[in-house]
Amino acid sequence: MHQRFAREQAPDAQSGCILSRSGLYLLLTKAEAMQSAPKTRKSEAAKRPPLLDKSRLAPANRRRLSAPALRTFLAIADLWGLTEEQRLLILGYPSRSTYHSWCKQAREHGAFTLDVDVLTRISAVLGIHQGLGILFPTEQLGIEWLRAPHSAVVFGGLPPLDLVTSGSQDGLLSVRRFLDGARGGLYMQPNTIDEAFKPYDDAEIVFR
Repeated sequence: MHQRFAREQAPDAQSGCILSRSGLYLLLTKAEAMQSAPKTRKSEAAKRPPLLDKSRLAPANRRRLSAPALRTFLAIADLWGLTEEQRLLILGYPSRSTYHSWCKQAREHGAFTLDVDVLTRISAVLGIHQGLGILFPTEQLGIEWLRAPHSAVVFGGLPPLDLVTSGSQDGLLSVRRFLDGARGGLYMQPNTIDEAFKPYDDAEIVFR
C-alpha cells in the first residue's frame, strides 16, 4: 500500500503536477518561481508615484534659480502691497540683515543660494499669483480677492492673505491648492467682492 501511495505521488514530468489522494497540485520549479516573482515586483513599482529628481535640489541648481526667483517674489510683493514683516513671514522669517542681503544681491544679479524651504515658499507665491491671473480679469480684482474675508472653510472667514502671511509653508500651499482647484473647475465659494455681482444677460454672451 505504501508503494502504491508513493506511485500516486510521483510527479507527472509533462504536466508539472503531482497527484496524491488529496488531489492534483501544481509543481513549480525553482527557476519558474524566480521568473514569476519579478513580474509582481514590476507591477508594484509601476503603481508607485514617480520619485523626485534629486538634481532639482542640488546646490548648483538652487544657486541658478535663487536670484530670479527672489526678484519675481519682490515684484509680486510690491504688487500685493506687502509690508516688510509680511514678506519676512512668507519667506520663513529670515533675519532682516539676511533678507536685505538677498534683496541686494538679487537686484544686482549677484549669485547666492536659497535653501529648499525658501524656494518652495516662493514657488507657492508664484502659483498663487498665476492662479489669480487666470481666475480674475484684472490684477486689482485678484488683490481684492486676497484681501477680502472669505467664507471657505480653509480660510475660516478671514482673508486668504492672512493664511499666505501666517508664516507657515502649509498656509501658502493651502491657498495655492485652493486656487488650483478653482482653476480646474472645482466650486469656489463666493466672498464679499462677489456680493454685488449681477448675472450676465444674453446680450453680454458672445460666441465666436
